[in-house]
Amino acid sequence: MNILIIDGHPNPSSLCAAIVASYVEGASLTSTSTSTASNVAAGTITSEASSPADTTVLALRDLDFDQNMRHGYTRRQDLEPDLESAWQLLLGADHVVVVTPVWWGSVPALLKGFFDRILLPHRAYRIRPSGLPQGLLAGRTGRLIVTTDSPLWYLPIVGDTTVRHVRQLTMSFCGIRPVRATRIGPVKHSTLEQRERWLAKVERLGRADATRLTKPKDSSSVEEWSTHSSPAATPNAREAAMK
Repeated sequence: MNILIIDGHPNPSSLCAAIVASYVEGASLTSTSTSTASNVAAGTITSEASSPADTTVLALRDLDFDQNMRHGYTRRQDLEPDLESAWQLLLGADHVVVVTPVWWGSVPALLKGFFDRILLPHRAYRIRPSGLPQGLLAGRTGRLIVTTDSPLWYLPIVGDTTVRHVRQLTMSFCGIRPVRATRIGPVKHSTLEQRERWLAKVERLGRADATRLTKPKDSSSVEEWSTHSSPAATPNAREAAMK
């Protein structure tokens, strides 16, 4: 079983990057190996433990690609090598995790451009004669983790737009189901102790998701609002949280 973790934040020192590291830490407790997109291409994957799930981190900021659809959907725009490699990773994934901040009620341009370029008609989805979509990435489950500066109680008031955009209108649209959503915040003015608690929770989510892959798929959708206390983070996660 393969877990693909997509880091949609442009900043390598962001909380999102620390969240990715914590998720990998948890999933690695039950996974055979952890890799990055670059060492997948190089064939240098390090074995970690004995279990059915492998983790691959795809940090979009490290990819070389045009974020813009220069011709919309009127003309084909060939995928750059990094995007073609990312597409192959997506095809090989059993579980897809997207980590992103909430920016202007949506996602960073980097992540939006990645979705635009890689989730193409007749590859990620098709439109039936009835006009309704059919996801072509069915058979995969998902996890969405968003960070926000807003109080969590405020998100439903404004429509929880980032979660709707990524979970329902992107991942589920392409057939990835169920997609569990985890909201973390408010990040602005948060203390190191609060961030450590969040990272510890994400580590547990990684462990739970890796374990769940060996069990029958659950068709339910789970909502998670991360403001509660939890055990201390691992040393690596704690170091990342200080950035």
